[in-house]
Amino acid sequence: MTILRGPERRRRWSDEQRERILAEAFHSGARVCDVARRHDVARSLIYQWRRAAVRQAEPRFVPAVVVDDAPRPVSEPVVAAVLDLPDGGRLRIFASASPALAAAALKALR
Repeated sequence: MTILRGPERRRRWSDEQRERILAEAFHSGARVCDVARRHDVARSLIYQWRRAAVRQAEPRFVPAVVVDDAPRPVSEPVVAAVLDLPDGGRLRIFASASPALAAAALKALR
């Protein structure tokens, strides 16, 4: 059995040190290799820290919630589309129109 005496081979970095090094390495115009050399850190370790930070920061799944609200009274209908016809007429499709009705109106114009 071998007992190692002296400084520990593996360095330990606090979260604050990692954040500071990451901010410096990915600052606009900075080069990761220069920052790694300055702090005596392997470039691959800086990229590994960045991947871990991104994984913690971004949510993996956000559930969607559909709420079935009662229709609100609308004083004026909202126009979703206006088509100018060649004969000078106009076709207005309101937001409250069903998709089937809007599709039928557009097919009739063919």
